[in-house]
Amino acid sequence: MTETWARAGTGMSAGPDPAVEAKAAMVGFLKEINRFQDEVKTVLQQQEERLTMLDRKTMIYGRPALSAAADQEAPHRKAFGAYLRSGDDDGLRGLVLEGKAMTTSVASDGGYLVDPQTSDTIRSMLLSTASIRQIAGVVHVEATSFDVLIDRTEVGSGWATEAGTISESASPTIERISIKLHELSAMPKASQRLLDDSAFDVESWLAGKIATRFMRAESAAFVSGDGIDKPRGFLTPAKVANATWSWGSIGYVPSGAASDFLATNPADCIITLIYSLGADYRANATFVMNSKTAGAVRKMKDSDGRFLWSDGLAAAEPARLMGYPVLLCEDMPDIAAGAFAIAFGDFAAGYTIAERPEVRVLRDPFSAKPHVLFYATKRVGGDISDYAAIKLLKIAVS
Repeated sequence: MTETWARAGTGMSAGPDPAVEAKAAMVGFLKEINRFQDEVKTVLQQQEERLTMLDRKTMIYGRPALSAAADQEAPHRKAFGAYLRSGDDDGLRGLVLEGKAMTTSVASDGGYLVDPQTSDTIRSMLLSTASIRQIAGVVHVEATSFDVLIDRTEVGSGWATEAGTISESASPTIERISIKLHELSAMPKASQRLLDDSAFDVESWLAGKIATRFMRAESAAFVSGDGIDKPRGFLTPAKVANATWSWGSIGYVPSGAASDFLATNPADCIITLIYSLGADYRANATFVMNSKTAGAVRKMKDSDGRFLWSDGLAAAEPARLMGYPVLLCEDMPDIAAGAFAIAFGDFAAGYTIAERPEVRVLRDPFSAKPHVLFYATKRVGGDISDYAAIKLLKIAVS
């Protein structure tokens, strides 16, 4: 009820007090604010309860995280995993997967293609090892061989006058080097009980085993393979003194001592080796040697007592010898009489590795029971593509 009163001496009727009316309005406004806050808190609490319930369900049932893009490899990975664990190849029959040359699964070829993720794991492990693959030219082919065309001649040229006749110049000739692809295989095994264990990542295990076997076989073949059912290594061709070098052979320079480096000025042969290589190849050249040879070379100093060897300044950066990178390949020969212990050259131009990118796996549960064998195969070949791009250091007097 509003209090009324008569204004003294005014003769006017009584009205509401403005202060009381403002106070009442403020109280009503605060009540409305409090009621709105309570409603907001209630809605937020309900939302939090729903999110908590969804999170608990997701954790209990192990639901996969949502992805904005569809996983194109998922069908092949699931089917390939079932094939490795139990031999169930129903999911792989007729499965077509586009991408990275993993297009079809053909049982008639003696196995199934591994999924792209496993294939990439194998390829990355091969590239990370100390192998010629790191510095050689690598091409992917879909045929049984790869042809490299070599132009070793120069186009004829000459000076001409304004009115003089121009004679026909010599034309270049093209030579072809054919690199045949060979079958590289590995056959790791695992017990069936281990494969049945759901916590066992069989795909990663298989990728590691295959990469390890392939790495050892490849590295040795790229260095000294005889070309019979395997790649032809760069140390296999005939080797001649660099002064009499000709196409089809590898030139070498001697160390100056019968079974080691010279006692005085041992680095002179390294300098001779560097400048025995053509200037157009030296820009991308790399030293290749094993750890024992590197241990001897690392001790070499110049006339001012400075080491010729320098370690990489950053992670994954190779060591350098006289400014050129060094690849430590354990398949190179040790320092011994008549050994070709150090190679120097532009291997990207001088040695070519041709391969088919896919890896096939055949599951064999019968030959080694209770173990399961996994016969993995890959097609790869290698050969010298430019005999002028690689030079060798021979441990010999001459």
